[in-house]
Amino acid sequence: MRALGAGEPAERVEEAVADCVAVLGTVTDRDWGGTRAGGLEWDCRATAVHIASDLLAYAGQLAGRAQDAYIPFEIVPDDGTDNAALLTVIGTTGALLAATLRTTPRAVRAFHPYPFRHANREGFAAMGVAEVLLHTHDITEGLGVRYEPPAEPASFVLTRIFPHVRPGLTPWQTLLWATGRGELPGREPVRQWRWSNNPVLRGERLDLEGLTPASAADLATGGDGGFVWAGSVPADGTRVGAGMMAKQYEEGVFRPEWTTYVLVRREDDLAVGAMGFHAAPDEDGRVEVGYDLVEGARGHGYATEALRTLSAWALAQDGVRVVTAVIDLDNTASQGVVTRAGFTLAGEDGAKGEYVYELRR
Repeated sequence: MRALGAGEPAERVEEAVADCVAVLGTVTDRDWGGTRAGGLEWDCRATAVHIASDLLAYAGQLAGRAQDAYIPFEIVPDDGTDNAALLTVIGTTGALLAATLRTTPRAVRAFHPYPFRHANREGFAAMGVAEVLLHTHDITEGLGVRYEPPAEPASFVLTRIFPHVRPGLTPWQTLLWATGRGELPGREPVRQWRWSNNPVLRGERLDLEGLTPASAADLATGGDGGFVWAGSVPADGTRVGAGMMAKQYEEGVFRPEWTTYVLVRREDDLAVGAMGFHAAPDEDGRVEVGYDLVEGARGHGYATEALRTLSAWALAQDGVRVVTAVIDLDNTASQGVVTRAGFTLAGEDGAKGEYVYELRR
């Protein structure tokens, strides 16, 4: 599980599409229009058109930099288009999405309705792969054909847009269960589901980009998490926080909005630090925040700006009453950050050598 560079989301799309075209290519002589696609209301032919439509739509969102809605177009096959020709359409739209992913800058986000109304290139890649894998499964189930895709595309989907789903026996079995298409031992069947792209909070100069499980795991094990860092590498505290997030994912308690956020400077797309929550709010509406910056980015007010942005967002959420920060007694720089962000001293633990600061609703 790792964060990917510009080319690898495209490769995952290409892998999923190639596998789809290969398996469905063995049954083009069947009656797709007269056969229901697994548990869907659509027939197999309509489902194949849907795969191609989604791949093209995601390419269009990124290429057109759509911000408020879907770009208004769709695929309508010509009269007389047979099953084999539909697979050509899927292959072509997959290639268009892959090409768009390769040429879209890392920082670009485009409209997608839920849950945060935007997604980046990894998010659109994961959604495209999910559509291909899951609807190929639906078509083959309807036609009575065995289908099991490679593990990597399914894992790619889970660690980008299903952060709340605890890993199961295999990535493919887990994805089927998470979308109401299969069972996992010891888990209740899924009746309703929705994927989740990562959140982004916007400050004056910084974008706070929520880590996905893939990025968190990569950072925790010495990678860059998919970011370009000012000073080349993240601070040690960032890796520690990312490790906490990766552990939460493995345990099935990862909440995408209560994650670690990487602080990205908009003017040059460089990551200057990280800030995030230790966990989701507790039953008393209290949530703890921690942060650090790369050494070369200190002294510019970035931590104060990010803390104001993140704490304001947290206190606007239902049930959250208090944001806390625990700071070493001798860390005067960090004490200055929380004070400038509006926090007040709430207590001191001399035995641990720590101050507790709070910001209340």
